[in-house]
This record gives sequence, C-alpha cells and structure tokens, in this order.
Amino acid sequence: MSKRISKEVADDNPEWSDAEFARARPATDVIPELFGTEKAEQILRPRGRPKLENPKEAIKLRIDADVVNAYRALGGGWQTRMNEALRDYARSHGMI
Repeated sequence: MSKRISKEVADDNPEWSDAEFARARPATDVIPELFGTEKAEQILRPRGRPKLENPKEAIKLRIDADVVNAYRALGGGWQTRMNEALRDYARSHGMI
C-alpha cells in the first residue's frame, strides 16, 4: 500500500526559486542578527577536538613479536612507551 503525501505536507517545504537563492545569506551572517553575538559564538563554534600543533601520524610498522610482547607485558600505555623509546634513540643518534 503506497502512502500519499498530503498537499499540506508537500507545501511545508516548497522548492526555492532563483530569487530566493539570490536573497539567501550564510548562517554566519544571519545567526548573530537573530540570537546576538554571544549566543552566535556558541552556536557557530567549531566542533570536535582542537587541532593539535604536532599531530601523531598513523603508520604501518612491522615489529618483531618478541619486542611487541615485551612492551605489551608492561601494561596499558605500551605504545606511548614504545614511541618514547624510539624518540630517545633518534635523539641519542642525532636524528632529531
């Protein structure tokens, strides 16, 4: 059985004409006028975590199982400790 959309519902969201598109403005311009500057800053603030200055890079690295198991045996944070060990090595050999 097909469902019919009543004319009332269909007219609830009519198609825009070229004139309406020409008159449209970005939300960043309209929201401060409607809600005030302070509330607009809250509404328009960027979402998610702030960008890191030096983000970590995800790579694929093949490491011998005995080395990985040794770090895993130390418990949570083993990847961070492995990263620190690599950093110490790179520093001690003048790589960074």
